[in-house]
Amino acid sequence: MISPTIDILVPVWNSPFETRACIAAIRAHSSGARLIIVDNGSSRETELMLEEFSESLGEQGLFIKSEKNIGLVAAINLGLARSDGDYTVIVRPHVTVQAGWLQALVRVAETTGAGIVSPLFNGAEKDALPELAQGCTEIESCTVTFSTLLLRTEVRMVAGAFDENLDGGEWCLKDYVRRVAAHGYRSCITGRIRLSASSAGQQFGSEQRRQEMMQSSRSACISRWGIPRHYCVYFGSDVDAGSLGDTVTAILDGARQGHSFTLLLHRHQYSAFRKLGWKCMHTGIDLHRISILFPVRDLQRKVKELRSASPDLLTVRGCSGSSFPGSDSAISHDELIRSIHAHTTNVTGYPQET
Repeated sequence: MISPTIDILVPVWNSPFETRACIAAIRAHSSGARLIIVDNGSSRETELMLEEFSESLGEQGLFIKSEKNIGLVAAINLGLARSDGDYTVIVRPHVTVQAGWLQALVRVAETTGAGIVSPLFNGAEKDALPELAQGCTEIESCTVTFSTLLLRTEVRMVAGAFDENLDGGEWCLKDYVRRVAAHGYRSCITGRIRLSASSAGQQFGSEQRRQEMMQSSRSACISRWGIPRHYCVYFGSDVDAGSLGDTVTAILDGARQGHSFTLLLHRHQYSAFRKLGWKCMHTGIDLHRISILFPVRDLQRKVKELRSASPDLLTVRGCSGSSFPGSDSAISHDELIRSIHAHTTNVTGYPQET
């Protein structure tokens, strides 16, 4: 079996000591991979250090220089345009890799078919990604991070480049995950490896400008893909989990569209969902077990807590003919399914790689 070819892309803007440590760790723990360094308008001190590293790499390295800071996303696109490996892994300089990191990410992509994979983190980036449910080693997610991001090259070929008009993080990646999903590829996070991150990475521009960009990016994404909704689904006490396969499949499709689902389950349903592997489907799907004692009271308490955190929460009667105690405004199972299936995806007009 032929091993896949891998490029590791490091976009750099100053922070020479942090960057040196990052690149040294990559060289020590990434045998066989080619290193692509993009100098995004760094100071002369950082530039000299990068040139020194690049010269020692020979054919296993590529140094790309931008005379000015063109932004994180543009710098990443610049490097991706020169990447020709089966996989490209973006690593930002505030991350330190370790033994086995690259093999773990590629293994997840190879075994799951995922087009995008991010690892979990320790340190400053610990909360950047959702934690995995107990017993899950990888799970689909609409939330990934540029801090470390594996991209399958065939995905880049069909989905194009990252949108440089969006922010350099959350909304740019949400948009890209949706575009990738539109072509049938999944995005996931894995707990098979945890990398260390010393900080959130150096930020370019003023805080005000970054906030303006984030709000503008959010508006653009909502315009393209619609408003992400939070649904609270209750199936009723008598429903057998084994009969919910089609509904769960539709909910998974909704999670892939960026919606969140809280499933309120009675004890037997909760146990069956876990046995069927449905707790590890997607970070947008959260299973909550209803108490055996006073289940209706516990159900209503949980809905109240959820609505307090998410005022626009939509309650759903999860089965045809079922009720949702205490929630007269709950939409029907059929309305939920129609809403998910009615979504149409337009993947035209996005930037393409050059």
